[in-house]
Amino acid sequence: MDFTFTEEQQAAVEAVRAVFADVAPDGVPSPALSPGAVADDFDRPLWARLAGSDLLSLVLAEEHGGAGLDAIALCLVLREAAKVLARVPLLEHCATAMVVQTHGSPELAAALLPGAGRGEIVLTAAAHGRTGHDPAELAVSAQRDGAHWVLDGVQTSVAWGHDADWIAVPAHAGEGEAVLALVPRTGAGVTLADQYSTSGERLAELSLDGVRVPATHLLDAPAAWDGLRQLLTTGTCALALGLGEAVLTMTSQYTGKREQFGFPIATFQAVAVQAADRYIDLRAMEVTLWQAAWRLESATAGAGGPLPIAGDVAVAKIWASEGVRRVVQTAQHLHGGFGADTEYPLHRYHAWAKQLELQLGPAAAHEEALGDLLAAHPLT
Repeated sequence: MDFTFTEEQQAAVEAVRAVFADVAPDGVPSPALSPGAVADDFDRPLWARLAGSDLLSLVLAEEHGGAGLDAIALCLVLREAAKVLARVPLLEHCATAMVVQTHGSPELAAALLPGAGRGEIVLTAAAHGRTGHDPAELAVSAQRDGAHWVLDGVQTSVAWGHDADWIAVPAHAGEGEAVLALVPRTGAGVTLADQYSTSGERLAELSLDGVRVPATHLLDAPAAWDGLRQLLTTGTCALALGLGEAVLTMTSQYTGKREQFGFPIATFQAVAVQAADRYIDLRAMEVTLWQAAWRLESATAGAGGPLPIAGDVAVAKIWASEGVRRVVQTAQHLHGGFGADTEYPLHRYHAWAKQLELQLGPAAAHEEALGDLLAAHPLT
């Protein structure tokens, strides 16, 4: 396995760092907001800048106006986005676009992807709430009705649901079959209600009442829903890694300046040991992330492993959930009361970390899934 990043992937990192160079974490109050307040909408000007730098089309094929890069490049970009708590639907938008490109009909791809690459169409996925691995556990049902499918049910915790133009909705279609439907936010029978995440961001409760979806807007390949969930989970690990790195840097800078008994507290052995442990957490998060991203990308080339790809994704999410929690808890401890100040951004990183820890399943859920995989595919 060669984890060396290509020139194109490294160029994507340089481009996104330039876009995020003047972006402040949203824990720093804006003049338009009271201290600690959170805006409802995502950052539209930043979204336009990402589109102008061709970062929203990064993972699209050239025929759709993209650069033809892969899940690894997307994770590199997401890692940088999390360092500044960028309020844009980068993960959901790009992951949904990748699945439409791979599993969607030519008509659907032509209708959505060029506009998505330019940022004119915003995509999201109804996948952060109840996301059962068994199709029968999905909260939305789909039934065939001639040239259409009819969707009924309620999906909770839809990220960016109020702002997206199209929502990818997983549904069970009977006989253990899972399908993925692209639903317009303003379509007939679609209702959105406010919900709020652990980090304070506005989510949506999506209610579907007899929503009719053309067959061309439905992805019924068995791998479509699995592929989207794995992309979203791996992308969440990338966000957790970037956030953790930013928090450890913030902690290092603070402990290097904060003095006690005439010395910077970073020179105290107890402080140094805790920081070193968190550095080890981040390195474990990093190596498991790139293993999962590499497996996702290499699957199309036929490369395999002792376990299905879902095993590598589960391991990455276990480390991401546990690691990012430990990083922010240690940061709060070493910052003391200063870390709880709502005018200091650490409290926002902590809130985001808790959301990422639980998003698409906490560590315990993925440990259970990994156990099931190991039982089904014993290593010999």
